[in-house]
This record gives sequence, structure tokens and C-alpha cells, in this order.
Amino acid sequence: MRGHLIGFLRLTFPLRYCSRLIKIKMDCPYCSHKELKVTDKRESPEGIRRRRECLKCGKRFTTYEKVAIEDIYVIKKDNRREKFSREKLESGINRAFEKRPVEKNKIDKMINEIEEQIRKTGKKEIKSSVIGELIMKKIKKIDNVAYIRFASVYRDFQDINDFKREMREL
Repeated sequence: MRGHLIGFLRLTFPLRYCSRLIKIKMDCPYCSHKELKVTDKRESPEGIRRRRECLKCGKRFTTYEKVAIEDIYVIKKDNRREKFSREKLESGINRAFEKRPVEKNKIDKMINEIEEQIRKTGKKEIKSSVIGELIMKKIKKIDNVAYIRFASVYRDFQDINDFKREMREL
């Protein structure tokens, strides 16, 4: 999939930043020509999606752009601080939904909503327990089995009674 770039400005070709402007210059990933045109621009859950075409070789490719936001730190149960990681959030949620009949785009939408809610707090630090409860509420609305899977790890179930107690609350 050389024509599609995945990630947010994790581009496989050189970037040049123009003085103090937020404008980004890039080269064609195929022929390194410096002149490109944007053929289509759309908002997407991943950020701004731009379809670009090289004016020299005529090849097209897609870039995704997302505004860089200040780092948020997660305060763990043992009071350690750790940078918020969307990848870690995705990993935990995807594990809970593994082999469940839930559409991937529904899970991705939920992940985007959770990240957005965390960022909208405007806080530079957030407790892991707040994130965990937010995730549990969202998962519970979509799939009970995924909810129990996530809860078993998040709440550190020790035996079958922990599972039974959680299932009664469903």
C-alpha cells in the first residue's frame, strides 16, 4: 500500500517546516519532486485527510494531518506518572473485543470518543481509574462479553465469585 500513508504525519518522505508558519512542505514519496497539488480535502476521524498528486510523475497518495495536542499524563494506581498513549488504549479495548461480532469502525469510533473526552477535560493529568471507568461505561453499551473481559483485567478478578458479582450487576 505504498500509495496510502498510515498515521498522522508519520510520512515516509522529508518534511520542511517554513519559518514560524504552520505550513508543511513535503516531497513526492515516489519521485521526490517538490511540487504537489491537493486534489481532495476532507475531515475524517483520523484528522484532516488530503489526497495529493505529484505535478511531475502524476502519482497520487493520501496524508492524514492531526493537530498536535499537549501531552496528558496518566496517574497510575501506585502514583507513577506515564504519558497518555492512544496505542495502549486501543490495545486494551481491542483485546476485550477480540473475536466478538462487533464492527471495527464501531470500536474505533468508541476509542476516538474516549480520547476526545479525556482531552476535553483540559487537565494535564488524569487518574487511570477515571479512564478505566470511562472505558467500562462505553464498552458496556456495546457488548456485555467484551465488558466482562475488560472488567476482569481492569478490576483484577481473582476468582469465579468476582465474575459472578460483575455479571449480576449487568
